[in-house]
Amino acid sequence: MTISALRLGACTGFLLSGLFWAASALGAGQVEVRVEGDFPALQENASNYIGNVDGRSAEDLRRYVSHAESQVREALRALGYYDPSVQWQVDDSGEAPHLQLTVQPGEPVKIRDREVRVEGDAASDPDFGKGDLSAIAPGKVLNHGAYEAVRQRIRNRARKLGYFDGKFTERKLKVDPEARTADILIVFESGPRYLFGDVTFEGDGTFEEQLLDGFVEIKPGDPYDADKIAELDNNLSNSGYFAGVIVDARHEEATDRRVPIHVRLNTRDPRSVAAGIGFSTDVGPRFRGTWTEHWINAMGHRRGAEAELSAPRQSVSAYYELPLDPPMTDAIRFTTGYQNENIEDVKSERFTFGEQWRHQLDNEWMRVLSLRLERENYTIGQQEPNSSQLLLPGISFSKLVADSPMDPSRGYRLQLDVTGAHRQLLSDADIAHVLAVAKGLVTVGNGHRFLGRLQLGAVATNDFDDVPPSLRFFAGGDQSVRGYGYQTLSPKDSDGDTVGGRYLIVGSLEYQYPLSDQWRLATFVDRGNAIDSLNDPLATGVGAGIRWVSPVGPIRLDLAKGLDDDLGGSWRLHFSMGPEL
Repeated sequence: MTISALRLGACTGFLLSGLFWAASALGAGQVEVRVEGDFPALQENASNYIGNVDGRSAEDLRRYVSHAESQVREALRALGYYDPSVQWQVDDSGEAPHLQLTVQPGEPVKIRDREVRVEGDAASDPDFGKGDLSAIAPGKVLNHGAYEAVRQRIRNRARKLGYFDGKFTERKLKVDPEARTADILIVFESGPRYLFGDVTFEGDGTFEEQLLDGFVEIKPGDPYDADKIAELDNNLSNSGYFAGVIVDARHEEATDRRVPIHVRLNTRDPRSVAAGIGFSTDVGPRFRGTWTEHWINAMGHRRGAEAELSAPRQSVSAYYELPLDPPMTDAIRFTTGYQNENIEDVKSERFTFGEQWRHQLDNEWMRVLSLRLERENYTIGQQEPNSSQLLLPGISFSKLVADSPMDPSRGYRLQLDVTGAHRQLLSDADIAHVLAVAKGLVTVGNGHRFLGRLQLGAVATNDFDDVPPSLRFFAGGDQSVRGYGYQTLSPKDSDGDTVGGRYLIVGSLEYQYPLSDQWRLATFVDRGNAIDSLNDPLATGVGAGIRWVSPVGPIRLDLAKGLDDDLGGSWRLHFSMGPEL
């Protein structure tokens, strides 16, 4: 209630500042503070200093006046108002007496002169900086909190970057209340910057030292930076090998200003099993189970298996993975799997065996080189059963930038997949397959979110009839064009059965309005289709929905209307969950 009133007072001025005072007074017990004028920050600070006073008689309140007045003056002084006028009155006409303090802030103290200097080695360190000093700029109303924040920011920066011997040689705030001026002088002497020493590991000896060293991006002699300590902790914690990680870097143990880094590791249990039940309107209820062996040997090899069951799709797969250097991003994975699908007019049974080499480039793009052998038996509509065998080399590039993995407020995802097959290389068809995906999210103002999504795909072949369904394009559904059934947007044959298209074009724009931190309203427009010619019509779907940011990720419920009846558009309910990027 108080926060809401504060925001209203800031937006609409003096009229609603009275509402803020009323809201604050309700929570102040027997003592009420009223700051006259449009000063919501002063009002809040004074109310906070007074706190909640209850259970006092009228005479007790009169004796309390001097203390209350000193608290109010201290609260205003912290924000630069050194000469307020404070009047008080005790009202004992009701059930409980009340003390009301009426405050006229007076003229504020303003900053006349400001000097902030960093001396020593940090003065020439481009990573150090003094940060934003606008809050204590000359002409600004003095704010003691802003002054302290500048000092704390410099101190924190010094600790982060390894200037452990740094100290303030000057820290003066001179206030002349009569002249209503303040002069600020802050001088920080950094001293020399400490360096990283050796990184040592303490554990049960499960893993080879070479594997552990691969997680370390710190080199002895590098300038100290606490962010690199956090990165090391994050790399080891996210590796999947450890139940506990403690990274200890104590500058008190430094020799020749080199900080040793001790890492204590607690190896996790080697195996885990997980199972879950989910639901989406694309495939209905689905069951998923996983078995994972997080480490097999001292080199960190791992393997696992996964099964997924739903009405239209059943699959089982397994993998064996070898970590490379660096192990947090690079690996070689061997995979095999079986998938059976019966969606719309397409039945498919696919066997796969393949290899993936994952490598993160210096520009933070993830590159995956792959080679897989696929055998697919399929039936499309009323056609005769068919089969294909393809050896598919491929390359994929992807990049994800987001300010939060679970519920980002801004970011983007880019992905490009290229695969192909040739009749001279263990394949029944000549195929080149390309799929590009781009997603973007921005948040403006007070939580107004805008999402965009674009998918483009194409298949090049000298005989499209030889292309199996898994390499053809279908559109429609929760993650495609809403307002249309799952994979129902597709070219049709003479019998009216969906057969998949040569091209894919899907775009979406969505706006989300925040109701609270966990709930949002959404409205969207989707447009796209799977087509054989770029001149073929695209389908449009519009709708609205609600988003809930659950502990396991965003959950989406949409009501959409497909606007193109001839393409199968109708009112449809869409339910899905997972990250938005």
